[in-house]
Formats: sequence, structure tokens, C-alpha cells
Amino acid sequence: MKRFFDFTCSFSALIFLAIPMLITALAVKLSSSGPTLYWSDRVGSNNTIFKMPKFRTMRTDTPAVATHLLGEPDRWLTPIGKFLRKSSLDELPQLFSILTGDMSIVGPRPALFNQDDLIALRTEKGVHRLTPGLTGWAQINGRDELPIPVKVEFDEWYLHNRSLVLDFNIIVQTFVKVLRKEGVTH
Repeated sequence: MKRFFDFTCSFSALIFLAIPMLITALAVKLSSSGPTLYWSDRVGSNNTIFKMPKFRTMRTDTPAVATHLLGEPDRWLTPIGKFLRKSSLDELPQLFSILTGDMSIVGPRPALFNQDDLIALRTEKGVHRLTPGLTGWAQINGRDELPIPVKVEFDEWYLHNRSLVLDFNIIVQTFVKVLRKEGVTH
């Protein structure tokens, strides 16, 4: 049921958001050199690696590490990067990853391939079995502001309490958080 929900919602969202996505892609292209999309290696279900697209918000010479590990992350942002991150518009291409089944609408956010501490803790708690999501329980309870052990506690809670009703609640709360621009530090 969840896969059907994910496919239907992401397909509908891609149709509905086609024009805003096209405008965003054009803005990225016109405001900085380099590709419009950034493809990062992410950890999926059962710790398999997949390529996750985002609208590019960082310069092309930015090191491939989690943003919080960059010294002065703002210096690496493109001219419209901060806006795209605050508005979460940079996340929209992940709808394609939901269509292909690499991601779900709701689940733990996919770790970068080199976030060994996060991957190890999720594996220890069994969270690695879940399909990663565009949003999740940890996202609505702190997003970028959460330390890794706390994030994994939220992910583990979701693992043991997941349901379509909870997913719908998380989706609604995500829209509220995005509109208020809560929890984004970079």
C-alpha cells in the first residue's frame, strides 16, 4: 500500500510541480556555472547505495561531505542556494527517486555514503531496513538541528510505529515546517 501511495503521490506532484521545477532549474543554471542537478551517493534500504538528485545549491568545487562538516558552509552556497535550501525547493528532484522506488515520501532521510557514524548507528538499530524518505519523523522534530544519536532515536521510533496515518501526519507537519522555514541551519 505504501509503495502505491508513494508512486501515485510523487507522479501527481511531478505533474503539479513541473512549472515550478522548470523555473527553479532555470534559476540554478542562470545563477551559477555547473550542472542544474547535483547527484549524490546516498544510502538506501539495506545500506545499498543509490544516486539521489537535488537542485544544486553549492558551488561545483564543494567537498562531498555533510554540510555541517564544512567550515563556513555559507561560503560554498551558490547565489540562490540559501533560498533553495530554506524553501526546500532543492529537494523536489527527489520525487524521481520516489518514482523509481529508491526513496519513499516518508522515511529516514538518506545518509550520505560517507556518514559512517550515522550509517553504523542506523544499522545497529535496524533502521537501515527502511526505505529512506523525502521527509520523516526526525525531519519534523528538528531536521538539521538534531545530533546524530537523537536523529537515529527518532528514526527508530518511526521504524516501530510506522503506519499510513502516521505518514500522512508527517507529510502535513512537513508542509507546515517548510512554510515556516523551521529547522534549516544551512
